[in-house]
Amino acid sequence: MTRPLPAWMDPLLARLGTARVEDFTTLSTPTSGGRESAVLVLLGEEPDAGPDVLVLQRAATLRNHAGQPAFPGGAADPDDADLAATALREANEEVGLDPATVTVLAELPKLWIPVSDFVVTPVLGWWHRPHPVHPREPAEVAHVARLPVAELVDPENRMRVRHPSGWIGPAFSARGMLIWGFTAGVLAALLEMGGWARPWPRERVLDLPPTDATPAPSAGTDSADEMADR
Repeated sequence: MTRPLPAWMDPLLARLGTARVEDFTTLSTPTSGGRESAVLVLLGEEPDAGPDVLVLQRAATLRNHAGQPAFPGGAADPDDADLAATALREANEEVGLDPATVTVLAELPKLWIPVSDFVVTPVLGWWHRPHPVHPREPAEVAHVARLPVAELVDPENRMRVRHPSGWIGPAFSARGMLIWGFTAGVLAALLEMGGWARPWPRERVLDLPPTDATPAPSAGTDSADEMADR
């Protein structure tokens, strides 16, 4: 059964009508060049938990961003009709999402990640007919979760993280995962735009362990990590 758009989404959709790159990042997106990519920001709703967003957790054995939560997504293929098709194809390949169960609502501004030279378009979708999803390639995806917005905006679950490089950016703790970097930056911006964010202690800063990845300024009020080359 197809679900109509819920009323709680109205403020976000109205705000996205005027969204700019500057709402997500301090970096300007190049007018040419960069590898075209897309991620799917899929909003759903559970009867007892309210609005949620779908994320995956990368496998711990990956060379880049091992164990890090992320939106489904990746680089565009020549056969993709558009960037929404890219995001839906990647979500199908990674977690078995049926594209027919998703209503594409909007393409957010293109965000440039200079370290990898990706130009990433977050695609906002409404999961009008939710179904079970799971990692299709365990070597790449370890876990899939629907994170309730109520948990993401809980002040106890919000913080900033400091990378060994000195970079500091927004982060969330939910369902045993630490969400940071590009994914957390996009989430933080959308929670503000939707009017869902609550005050939280911005002086709460967690040091990240050393990694081989060097984050690059991108989504969020501070900056974000490099998007994995998938």
